[in-house]
Amino acid sequence: MTSNHAFWLAGRQTTGETTLDVTSPWDGRVVGKAAVPTDAQVEEAVAAAYAVRDEFAATPAHVRAAALDHVSRRLVERTEEIAQLISAENGKPIKWARGEVGRAVSVFRFAAEEARRFNGGEAQRLDTDAGGQGRLAFTRRFPKGVVLGIAPFNFPLNLCAHKIAPAIASGTPIILKPAPATPLSGLLIGELLAETELPAGSWSVLPVANEKMPALVQDERLPVISFTGSEKVGYAIMDSVPRKHCTLELGGNGAAVVLSDFSSDEDLDWAASRIATFSNYQGGQSCISVQRVIADASVYDRLVPRVLKAIEGQVTGDPSDPKTDVGPLVNEDAAKRVESWVDEAVQAGAQLLAGGKRDGASYAPTVLADVPADVTIACEEVFGPVLTIKKVDGEAEAFAAVNDSKYGLQAGVFTHDLQTAFRAHRALEVGGVVIGDAPSYRADQMPYGGVKQSGVGREGVRFAMDDYTYERVMVMTGLDL
Repeated sequence: MTSNHAFWLAGRQTTGETTLDVTSPWDGRVVGKAAVPTDAQVEEAVAAAYAVRDEFAATPAHVRAAALDHVSRRLVERTEEIAQLISAENGKPIKWARGEVGRAVSVFRFAAEEARRFNGGEAQRLDTDAGGQGRLAFTRRFPKGVVLGIAPFNFPLNLCAHKIAPAIASGTPIILKPAPATPLSGLLIGELLAETELPAGSWSVLPVANEKMPALVQDERLPVISFTGSEKVGYAIMDSVPRKHCTLELGGNGAAVVLSDFSSDEDLDWAASRIATFSNYQGGQSCISVQRVIADASVYDRLVPRVLKAIEGQVTGDPSDPKTDVGPLVNEDAAKRVESWVDEAVQAGAQLLAGGKRDGASYAPTVLADVPADVTIACEEVFGPVLTIKKVDGEAEAFAAVNDSKYGLQAGVFTHDLQTAFRAHRALEVGGVVIGDAPSYRADQMPYGGVKQSGVGREGVRFAMDDYTYERVMVMTGLDL
């Protein structure tokens, strides 16, 4: 059974002249139809957001916080329904879809909390210099202008939440564009926001076709762009609008480092379990999934069979089955691309230790060893359920291997040594280092983002609010300090 989903133009439910079929990656059935806005409707949404920007910035904190609290509560109330929607349009196993709803609940709750305490202002006395006698600087933050938020398919609810919740919390109007493959979850956020009393025009959810985006990106009324997606598209956006403020959350090829002190049977079982789980969750379609395992020679031979056993334990199949760990990729073309990269590596001399088989849009959890450094899968983000395993000699070589990448999003380091943890934090050229676990951990309130070609800027509710706003100083004169 399919459902029709209108889009949200300046806070009201609207339909266009055409609809977009949303299909299940698992079985190809149509799971919903999303209305597509016309060019005139997109213009109306942008004009409304631009017109309301001063009013929205002045909206009392309690109004914005109440709206965000409302969305958080409604997500809880409709958790199972929304999880089923995510699983249907994305192919994500239902247990991971339920987890995604839980994360979105937290994002809106964190945003409500931040709305209440954000922008209280900071006072700074200026008479520390003789020229500043009797003067006090008071600094607050104000929105840079309307945000264009562009979300990807892999977390169709939570990454839409990460665009829209910080905007509302900071009083910043936003035009949200969900991914065309998975627009239904983003449109559902609009349904919940429509139940609030936020000013008309302060938000819109528009499933704009990708080929229509260049004009929207170029629009001068949208000075802030927050994009999550591929490296190629992200940097093309930035290059096309060099005077705009861009936050880019791009790709990665997350490394899990297992060092010599992490050597007990219990340690290695834990590392193998976490590596197997987080190289395959979301079908490997996560920027911080485990793509590379870098193991010290002293533990390598004991770790590899454990990883393979844990990989074998990953249940693949129908994403609606609660027992399923690994579902399909977003479409068959994505699975074919992964297949071609694995085949290239094997033909170049890599050892195929597990997997390597495709069935439609599904690709079996796969492990490769002895991967040549110049093949595609060694250099690029696979965005599929594939990991490579590399043997190294010591900490320095392990950290160098992590850094030998154009990406720098997150890394996991399995160690018990506190000094090693701090050395890793200093040495690894990534946006986040996770000690004692895989690189795939993200708390939605912490700063999240990368370096090198993994992007610029940070998400995480408070950090996105900072990104959407700027400091404005007021200097008061003639005060008796």
